Amino acid sequence: MALSFAVVASSSSIMCKAINANNHSHLQDLSYIKRAALISDKSAGFTSPHPNFGCVIVTPSVEVVGEGYLYAQGTKPAEVLAVEAAGERCRGATAYVNMEPGDCHGDDTAVSALVQAGITRAVIGMRHPLQHLRGNAIRALRSQGLQVDVLGEDMQSKLVEEARKACLLVNLPFVHRAASRVPFSVLKYAMTLDAVKYMGHFRRCCLDGIGKIAASSGHAAWISSKLSRNRVFELRGRSDAIIVGGNTVRRDNPRLTARHGGGHMPIRIVLSQSLDLPEEANLWDLSDVSTVVVTQRGARRSFQRYLASKGVEVVEFDILNPRDVMEYFHDRGYLSILWECGGTLAASAISSGVIHKVFAFVAPKIIGGKNAPSPVGELGMVEMSQALDLIDVCFEQIGPDMLISGFLQPIPDLTPTIPSEDETFAIDPTVAPFETSIIFFYKTWDLYGAFSNFSPHPIQMPDEDGNYVTWFSVEHYYQANKFIGVSNPLAQDCIDKIKSAKSPEEAARMGRLTQRRQPHLVRSDWESVKIDVMYRALKCKFSIYPHLNSMLLSTAGSVLVEASPHDLFWGGRRDGEGLNYLGRLLMKLRSEFLGESSAASENTCIAL
Repeated sequence: MALSFAVVASSSSIMCKAINANNHSHLQDLSYIKRAALISDKSAGFTSPHPNFGCVIVTPSVEVVGEGYLYAQGTKPAEVLAVEAAGERCRGATAYVNMEPGDCHGDDTAVSALVQAGITRAVIGMRHPLQHLRGNAIRALRSQGLQVDVLGEDMQSKLVEEARKACLLVNLPFVHRAASRVPFSVLKYAMTLDAVKYMGHFRRCCLDGIGKIAASSGHAAWISSKLSRNRVFELRGRSDAIIVGGNTVRRDNPRLTARHGGGHMPIRIVLSQSLDLPEEANLWDLSDVSTVVVTQRGARRSFQRYLASKGVEVVEFDILNPRDVMEYFHDRGYLSILWECGGTLAASAISSGVIHKVFAFVAPKIIGGKNAPSPVGELGMVEMSQALDLIDVCFEQIGPDMLISGFLQPIPDLTPTIPSEDETFAIDPTVAPFETSIIFFYKTWDLYGAFSNFSPHPIQMPDEDGNYVTWFSVEHYYQANKFIGVSNPLAQDCIDKIKSAKSPEEAARMGRLTQRRQPHLVRSDWESVKIDVMYRALKCKFSIYPHLNSMLLSTAGSVLVEASPHDLFWGGRRDGEGLNYLGRLLMKLRSEFLGESSAASENTCIAL
């Protein structure tokens, strides 16, 4: 009996050790996934909103040997950067990524990097939200023999759900874009302390619209502290665009800049039904960033012409409502919108269901006044039971102010659309790339994102002396050519800065700002040669990358349209207003390649 007891005790001890080891390994996995989610957000504010990818590589001895994150669209994938940092120590290691790798560059760069480096296991925080990319990388990795564990599928527990939520939150704008037809929208306002009411305890917060956002006179300067205003600038840097209404333009004359001395600058959007706006306003100054005015069709035609003469874009709607406006900007490729409007427009946006999160800065001030404006106007509610409760409320003290934030809508659940592990590959059935008559492309994560001049495909082009120079992207080469041949040291300095820019987006920003602010540095023949410059760069790109060449030829019979919302010369916009020269050049290039293929086939037949 004693011997038998000893055997049982020994077995139990082994089992306990195994369970403890598994739990420890499980906790380590979640810790590294959270780390991947954390670093994926490091470029926020420096570049325009994009899918946030982070990768952490850990050896079997539990040593972090490589990390990487996607800096901007058109830059190296997080997985490639992490592999480069880890080097040979990737062999037998585990890669932790907050979101399933997904690119439309046609070459599976991220997957190839992990496989070729010798990674044996990948832990993935969530599947890719976009239908045409979801599950592709997971299947590819498993087909190469890697063990792939996906949070919420292969790993399940309360702690797993918390880690998965961290992955969802860091890509919330991207998730919302995939699940709905509106960008992720945040309503931000600052208000005084008087008449702020809380319902229940600190885990519930009600928007009752009775705190003050200005004095009775309408004066609203500096309600919150400088620290809170710095947080607002950070929120702006994370947004594609900032929306205000006509009242805000008339009363406050805002600039709506990020004020960080560089980096991403969000577009300014003004919603005004009557177009009763001042002729002189800071928002009409486009030296740093552009402005779009959205109004009702037919409103003040003469003022529309005035705005157009200043370079301000005017967009008309038959009936102006927030839902239609947000669907429009969704189609323009925007991921995240910050609403800094007054109470009337805020109420309309909330009622339209386009506000997803609220940031309320409450200042320890009392202003009084029964006619003072409130942060949210009339919502048609008559009882407190109808009040809107925020979800996942957070409280944060910022200097003397209190920041209360929370969601008005739950995070979209993408789980029901996740394909099974053995499901055969199929792209979005609503998209038929080989049959559709028009193919739109713009962002690098679009189905045909590799067609973009921002795609991360380095090219080699001859310089003025005939020596071949490597450029990080077509956009780098194009922007630098604006200043080539100009006998001014500042022009050469600009070329050098563009060449070393970390992303195509930053190269474009440098080139455009210099062209606008210092036009004397631009070569005199630029307008007559820029199409040829772009064509030569595109031809090089699609000639040296076989997979891109095949992708382009596969679109034979379809019209290619670059759907940029800003550039009416290179882009065609989804509404067809632009000249679409980038799409035209790609179709010309496609015809040239197809002609070469036909000629080669004829020559082969003759030889036979």
